[in-house]
Amino acid sequence: MPLTRLLRFAGLVILAAGSVALAAQRGGPAPDPIVREGAATKLGEHTWVILDENVPLVPNVGIVVGAAGTLVIDPGLGRRNGETVLREARRLARSEPLFIVSTHFHPEHTTGYLAFPDEAKYINSVTQENEWAESGMQMVQAFAKRSPFTTELLKDARRREADVTFERDYTLDLGDVTVHMLMVGPTHTRGDTAFFIEQDRVLFAGDVVMNESFLAAGNSASMKAWLAAFDAFDAWKPEVVVPAHGAPGKGALIDANRQLMLEIQNRALELKKEGRSAEEAAKIVAGEMTAKHPGWPRANGIANAVRAVYNEAS
Repeated sequence: MPLTRLLRFAGLVILAAGSVALAAQRGGPAPDPIVREGAATKLGEHTWVILDENVPLVPNVGIVVGAAGTLVIDPGLGRRNGETVLREARRLARSEPLFIVSTHFHPEHTTGYLAFPDEAKYINSVTQENEWAESGMQMVQAFAKRSPFTTELLKDARRREADVTFERDYTLDLGDVTVHMLMVGPTHTRGDTAFFIEQDRVLFAGDVVMNESFLAAGNSASMKAWLAAFDAFDAWKPEVVVPAHGAPGKGALIDANRQLMLEIQNRALELKKEGRSAEEAAKIVAGEMTAKHPGWPRANGIANAVRAVYNEAS
C-alpha cells in the first residue's frame, strides 16, 4: 500500500476510534442516526466511505466512482439519509448512471434508496430480494419504534424492487473500475452480500467481517457459510476491509474474524461432546467470549453461532 494511502487509512481509523471514546465518555441516549453531510473519506482512486462513527443505525456508506458510472453501497436509513448520500454521490461522480446495492436487507442498509431517482439502477441478489419481500416491512416497523426520530425517518419507507438481480455473484463494470459482488449468506442474514473494488483492493464486507466486535450471527446462520465467506474474501486479497458498522481495517481483519469463529466452533464442539445441549453451550460460550473481550458489541450473535455449529455437526 503506498505511503500516502497508509497515512490516509491511519487517520481514518483514528477518527473512528475517537468517536467511540467520545461516545463512551458522554453516555446518555444514542445520537440520532444521521449520515454526515460532506464527510466522505477517500480510500483509493475510485473508492470513498462515509464513516458511521459508531452511531447505531448508521452504516458505513460506500461510494465507488468510475468513468462509466457511480455505485452507492448501503444508502442509509430512510429518505432523509438517502438524500444526503445522493448529494455526496453526485458531488463525487464523474458520469451517470447511478447504481445502488445493499450488503443486506435491514432498513439502514436499504431504505435510503427511496431518495434516488427511478433511473438509478438497484442491483440485488434474489435471496436478499426474497428476504425483503418476506420480512422487510416488519423490520422497518421494528426500527421505527426505536425512537420518535426513527419513526420520522421511516415514515414513508417501503420496498424498492431491484432492477437487476443475480443468484450468487455479479460483476459491475464502471469503466475504469470493476466491482465484484458475492452473496455469501446465510450468515448475519440469508442474503449477506460483499462488494470488492478490484482496482483499489477495498472490500465492503457488511456484517460478515467486523472490527473488534463479535459477529452478529442471525437465526439462519451457517458456520460453514461464514467460514467459506472468509475464504472467498481472502482470495480477493483486499488491502482495506470496511465492515457494515465500526472502523475499517486492513485485510488481516478477515483472518482475525476467522479465528474468532473457529474458537466459537471448537468450543461448541467440545461442549457437544460433553453432552451439553445447544442452549447450554450457547450460554457457556457467550459467557466465556464476553469475558475474554469485554466491551465488544454484538455479543447476542454468539448464541446463534453456537446453534449453527450444533445444527451442522455430524
